[in-house]
Amino acid sequence: MTWPGLKRLIAGIILSTIIAAGGVHADTHQQVQSIEENGYGDHPDLLTWNKVSVEGIILNRPDFMSDATPNQDAPFGPGAWWQMYILGEGNDHAATAVWMGQCYENMLPGGGIYTNQQWLDELYRLSCDPCSGYVFAPGDRVKVTGLLKFYNGKTNINERHDTDPANNFTIELIEPAVGLPQPEVITFDDVKDGNDNFIFDPNRQSGCEYYQGRLVRINDVNFVDPNSWAPDAEMLITDGNKTFPLKLGIGWGIYGGSNNLTEPFDVVGIFDQEGDWKGDYRIWVLNYDGNGKVLTDRGYARYNLPGDINKDGKLDFTDFAWFAERWLECAPGSGGCLDGS
Repeated sequence: MTWPGLKRLIAGIILSTIIAAGGVHADTHQQVQSIEENGYGDHPDLLTWNKVSVEGIILNRPDFMSDATPNQDAPFGPGAWWQMYILGEGNDHAATAVWMGQCYENMLPGGGIYTNQQWLDELYRLSCDPCSGYVFAPGDRVKVTGLLKFYNGKTNINERHDTDPANNFTIELIEPAVGLPQPEVITFDDVKDGNDNFIFDPNRQSGCEYYQGRLVRINDVNFVDPNSWAPDAEMLITDGNKTFPLKLGIGWGIYGGSNNLTEPFDVVGIFDQEGDWKGDYRIWVLNYDGNGKVLTDRGYARYNLPGDINKDGKLDFTDFAWFAERWLECAPGSGGCLDGS
């Protein structure tokens, strides 16, 4: 074994021991996203190897947020990456991003690189409930367990930029097809001051921090520059007085569609932060269905649990009853088949 390989083996053993000695804490999203006066995260487990668990609703399709095509030879940065937002419910007014990259060695010496096949295996692992095989979709209620890492203004759950399996996070299904919540309607005045600067409240009771990670809606806006429309583009929207950054995703409606939003329109997206700890907020719209009035994706049902015969997103005795009732409907000569066979 080479010296670098031996060092990684020793580090992995030590890390596994530390994690085994630690524990898993169930937290709210508000606790995870708590910050100091300067905007830096202050959750105590940012400095430990304890894993935390949060529950909430999946907000996005990761493939509409990033191109996770394997690229183990990426010269800089994480190469392929994957991200999902989990929304807190009820009084837990916050949300947490779950993030993973392929090429950590390019970001952190010794962090490792997933081979292309290993990366695909990781994507599959995080896309399906480990018990049922159900493929996750926006609107599912899930439980995420993993390590915390602060990055560019928000605390994420990720692998701490290390491919060691001990750093893996997990996603488990609690209830499928709960549905996305109604977006919170906000105005520019809720998040921008009189000088068109971001409103920053370290207590996260108002301003941009209050909405960070949430699904929001801003009504009656226009693009500052409609011609900047493109997949993954950075744009600006305006109410005629103030402006706000808009990030487009790479959903097929943006990638293959055109900007037909000529009249004042509404925007529905994820209120995100990426950069300065006390600024660089934006609304991330991952797809557009071309309706001409609201920049959003109205979504679709996707129930794929094996054995879910009636397609209600649940596997229960209703499926068995449906199956039993229709057992011989399409038997030859029964006359029960809609196509007349």
